[in-house]
Amino acid sequence: MSAEQMDELLSLLGPELTRQSTNYRAAIEPKQRLAVALRYLASGDSLVSLAFSYRLGCATVTNSVHLVCAAIAKKMMERFLPRPTEDTWKEVAQGFWEKWNFPNCLGAIDGKHIVIQVPPRSGSQYFNYKKTFSIVLLALVDADYRFRVIQVGDFGRTSDGGVYVGSDLGKGMEAGTRHVPTSTSLPGAAHLGEMPFVMVGDAAFPLKPYLMRPYPGKNLTHQKRILNYRLSRARMVVENAFGILASRWRIFHRRINLHPENVNKLVVAACILHNFLLAPSENQRLLYEEEEQGRHMAPVRNMGGNRASREVCNVREAFCTFFNSPEGSVSWQDRMV
Repeated sequence: MSAEQMDELLSLLGPELTRQSTNYRAAIEPKQRLAVALRYLASGDSLVSLAFSYRLGCATVTNSVHLVCAAIAKKMMERFLPRPTEDTWKEVAQGFWEKWNFPNCLGAIDGKHIVIQVPPRSGSQYFNYKKTFSIVLLALVDADYRFRVIQVGDFGRTSDGGVYVGSDLGKGMEAGTRHVPTSTSLPGAAHLGEMPFVMVGDAAFPLKPYLMRPYPGKNLTHQKRILNYRLSRARMVVENAFGILASRWRIFHRRINLHPENVNKLVVAACILHNFLLAPSENQRLLYEEEEQGRHMAPVRNMGGNRASREVCNVREAFCTFFNSPEGSVSWQDRMV
């Protein structure tokens, strides 16, 4: 983070972090509270370690982290993680067509486990298939690695479609209330006609009219492998976004020792800061660092069933036909399958 970005962040959050001094002690300055919270997110150090480093009380450090995360959500959410509109969806679709050669794409979707310290008296609610305790971050990402929609806080044990189906995004897309456009006007893809706009996900997600997943199995035709390659190429955007997030905020490589409610606020704040700091010149470096560390956030499995209607399968077939046509193919795709 540059000095200019730090100053901009302080100007946005300063009023929320200011406290009244008393006759007994001077209030902690907003700049110091912000520095402590950012250090906690970026290093993954324990709160006790930060308290020694900054010569502050452990309670003061903990309170500073909570204050900063709450202030980020309050002051920066509307600007850096706003609710999508129809114009937003069209902008995202245009980006995927231009950068990743996937038409009518509303974003790449995936879920990750955020590892936490086991909460007291929580039973097995947060216990996941990796034998750790976690909450789930579900995110929809655009072509520039920017988070467009997130949902945080589902129990780590939630599976079999519970995370996606129970999310506001899943309910909104199912009900058609997310202001999603219904036809395409993208150059070069006009012959798709009234094909629906879709999200792209991996095999953990269900096949829906608005959500495309790869063809299952190994013995696939060349045309189906082409679709799987093109879909996976677009879907890797969300994996890269999570990689950049965890590389910059290394708290996600540690077990977070906070109450789950406070972890939710921390994850939301980190995603907003991700959008605030996103820069094309730094993305490749952060992805390289994440690859070098060899540590990745655990994916969420079984986001839905494998059964799909004939109508939905026809939508995927139409995309398959487009990617194998002269208008939709790219010169290198045959070498990649």
